[in-house]
Amino acid sequence: MAVLALVADARPYLVPGRRASSIILPSICFTFAILLAWGGPPALVVQLAAVAVAGVRMRHSVRRSLHLALQHAVALGAAAAVAGLTSLRLGPGQAGPSWLEVAVTCAAAAAWIGARHAVAAIVRRWTTDGRPRPHRRRGHADLLATAALLLLGPIVLVAAVVSPALLPLSLLALHAVHRMVRWAGESERAARFDALTGLPNRRALQSAIAERSPDRRRALLLLDLDRFRTVNDALGHGAGDRLLARVADRLATVVPAHDLVVRLGGDEFAVLATRVDGPAAARRIAQHLSEALSRPFPLDGTPVELSASIGIALQSGRRDAGTLLREAEAAMYEAKQRGDQVAVHGPDAAHHSPDRLALLADLRTALKNNDALNRNGEGLNGNGDGPNSNGGGLNNNGGGLKKSGDGIVLYYQPQIAVATGEVVGVEALLRWQHPRRGTVGPEELLRVAEPTPVMRLLTARVLEEVVAQLAEWCAQDRPLRAAVNVSARDLHAGDIADRVGALLHRYAVPAELLQLEITESALMVDPHRVLETTTRLSRMGVAISLDDFGTGYSSLQHLRRLPLSEVKIDRSFVLGMATDRGDAAIVRSVVGLAEALGLRAVAEGVEDEATWRLLAAAGCHTAQGWFHARPMPAADLGKWLARYRPLQPRKIDLGKPSNNEGAGWPPSPAKR
Repeated sequence: MAVLALVADARPYLVPGRRASSIILPSICFTFAILLAWGGPPALVVQLAAVAVAGVRMRHSVRRSLHLALQHAVALGAAAAVAGLTSLRLGPGQAGPSWLEVAVTCAAAAAWIGARHAVAAIVRRWTTDGRPRPHRRRGHADLLATAALLLLGPIVLVAAVVSPALLPLSLLALHAVHRMVRWAGESERAARFDALTGLPNRRALQSAIAERSPDRRRALLLLDLDRFRTVNDALGHGAGDRLLARVADRLATVVPAHDLVVRLGGDEFAVLATRVDGPAAARRIAQHLSEALSRPFPLDGTPVELSASIGIALQSGRRDAGTLLREAEAAMYEAKQRGDQVAVHGPDAAHHSPDRLALLADLRTALKNNDALNRNGEGLNGNGDGPNSNGGGLNNNGGGLKKSGDGIVLYYQPQIAVATGEVVGVEALLRWQHPRRGTVGPEELLRVAEPTPVMRLLTARVLEEVVAQLAEWCAQDRPLRAAVNVSARDLHAGDIADRVGALLHRYAVPAELLQLEITESALMVDPHRVLETTTRLSRMGVAISLDDFGTGYSSLQHLRRLPLSEVKIDRSFVLGMATDRGDAAIVRSVVGLAEALGLRAVAEGVEDEATWRLLAAAGCHTAQGWFHARPMPAADLGKWLARYRPLQPRKIDLGKPSNNEGAGWPPSPAKR
């Protein structure tokens, strides 16, 4: 057995990706058997000799070999102490073991394992000057392999009593344990490393973030490659995969060894910087990464230019991995929307104050609670009787959708055909009655939610409520077109067309009754992806509107390429039409451009009759604003429609705007 112990330790077990302290010596099978049959001293002598063999084989330093020898010596001592409680002796000349002796053998193996881990923990604490150092939890494979080797010892001992010739057969069992350890290590590596690039993955990053460093401030840098999709479209997905591998290699080359580079998935990478003094230092690291990626990547003989948007979140206090990832992602989307390469999420960013983070958390909770309620059958359809339910569902006595009390409601503002005065549609506008803060306006709500994944939850909620409301209006023989605002995040996700199609099918609503409004900022982030998504929606019959036209930075080429149905003129130009010739000229120009391209022109912010007349003279197709009606809940909209009478504006001279408010419906602002 001593010879087999030395032979076995010529090939120690080491789980791939683990530290050397995770070494499993197969010799423990034989030394544990020696301890049970002949006592602790001979077992200790053989074990120390086996550790020396393993140290030479793995080229360990003397200090590391002594550390390993100390662990095994204490472990054998603990096991011998337990075995000595009942004067346990297994071996030649002894009777077969009783059930009590088997139980004591298992207890001795448990003492062996506990003692070794305790020594390892104590030495680790001493070597770090008394400071607790985070360490990776030992996997189940390590524990299972160690227990298997120890409990194989008594079996080997019994086999030796029958015939020593059976002892070499135990090497086959040891080989099986070795294969198990190796397979478990490879499985763990596959779970923690990205198969394409070889970098650690999201799970490894979360573990690294959880290992808090009390004496250093760390930063998470989230990198999203810009326009990577064009590489896949132009050169194929195989070329895209090779490019991702080269990006990973370059990042791993330029990032110091004490920092962690991971691939989160798709074209997203992250760097966990462990030695950061503040936002300025984090920005310097981001600039270094950006410069490294700006160098062309040779791919199939073609130099490929890349850039990345980088979001930075600083880890301070006790923020967990999920919070840090969300903050970095929010900063990354902010960088994309601003057209910058780097954005920092932290105390230096005023719009990411703790107050707004708390508001975002409340919004996420409200949306998730509502989803859970809907799954239990108490959501949009009330008692489950469909859109026409009279028992608390969609109709609810004509009051529109009544939700779970989370305070998120939709208001609807009529859109009026300028030429005829008829109501041609409505725009759905979001309101949130927060239980403590009161009414949260749409601008604040969207500013908080849009850079985060919460925006997709919010959009899903709004789309379902609007489509359900359209189904109710259709059931009342009052079909109206409803416009819904969607964010850049929704368009870039790619699945919004599938979600819209499923909703329209579920509620049996014609696609032409739904219109989605996108902003120019959404076009700036990824025009190609926006074009693909909007084209799918347009082919389904869903109209696409370009909102706030004139305030962004998009090219006029987008008006020609995108499958648009209308252009909405921003209220900042419409409000000044009656008093500012420049604003009036801009509005007339946009109306003329839309007319030439076959698009509807919609004016927002119409608040007086003079502006209404000027829009009519300019040929604008549709208008909305307080001149006709403020946004209102669905129930109030039904009452408003019942008493509304179309007003056809009188033609006026564009050069001489009139301030006459008229005497018919709708009343002037003063009369309202």
